[in-house]
Amino acid sequence: MEKYIEKANVLIEALPYIQKFKKKTMVIKYGGSFMYDEAIKQSVMDDIALMRLVGIRVILIHGGGKDISSMLSDLDIETEFVDGLRITNEKVVEVAEMVLSGKINKEIVQLLQNREISAVGLSGKDGGMIKVKKKFVNNLDIGFVGEIEKVDSRILSTLLKDDYLPVIAPIGTDETGQSYNINADHVAYAIAKAVKAEKLIYLTDTDGVYMDFENPDSIIRRLSAESVPKLIEEGVIYGGMIPKVQNSVDAINGGVNSVHILDGKVQHSLLLELFTAAGVGTMIRRSII
Repeated sequence: MEKYIEKANVLIEALPYIQKFKKKTMVIKYGGSFMYDEAIKQSVMDDIALMRLVGIRVILIHGGGKDISSMLSDLDIETEFVDGLRITNEKVVEVAEMVLSGKINKEIVQLLQNREISAVGLSGKDGGMIKVKKKFVNNLDIGFVGEIEKVDSRILSTLLKDDYLPVIAPIGTDETGQSYNINADHVAYAIAKAVKAEKLIYLTDTDGVYMDFENPDSIIRRLSAESVPKLIEEGVIYGGMIPKVQNSVDAINGGVNSVHILDGKVQHSLLLELFTAAGVGTMIRRSII
């Protein structure tokens, strides 16, 4: 009997959060090595399904760099990277769009449909959702890699209103209609800003921001957006975490209530972060009271 009472207490703890977030929009970026762990993949989809069933409106943006690399290898197309960004020629962007919009996107849609969640697969090309310009890195042309200029969220508003869950591949177009690959993190925060999401959630390969990365007990559970520049200057936030956190601050300044950085490898990290008092990652807000 005790174990059932404990389960009931967990549900009671979740109740005020369920009430608070009902009909709110949350944008989730799904990408990292854990995408290729079958058990974790199923766990993430279970979490998202439960979020929908308790009334949260979810927009899911996914990556898929490993699948792109695998397909390029199978096709004997060589690529190189600059500052973590793939140099994307015409052949590479065709493969990226095929893999992201075709293979990965539809797999995720089917996983959600298997849970009786009405999901719709899109890319940034649908409805003219994401317009981009060519991205340069240190004045170097890296090909068809896009920098987001505009998000038209009307198609998302229509789908959410009709209780569909949009699943978005990070592909956009420029003013000529040319396709571009886009960093999925950037797509997530740009869409979160456009829809004024309650939360932007990054599912990543790390469980948040640390004061000292060598000390697992030094994770920062709550972080104010105002403190981010100082932490970057002091070297507390560094490397690949810098753009993610800077994007988080930009999203908050653009109207997103909070941003969460979670370890996607932790089973049910989404539910633990949203529906428990402790949480499991780093939450960034405008101010911490």
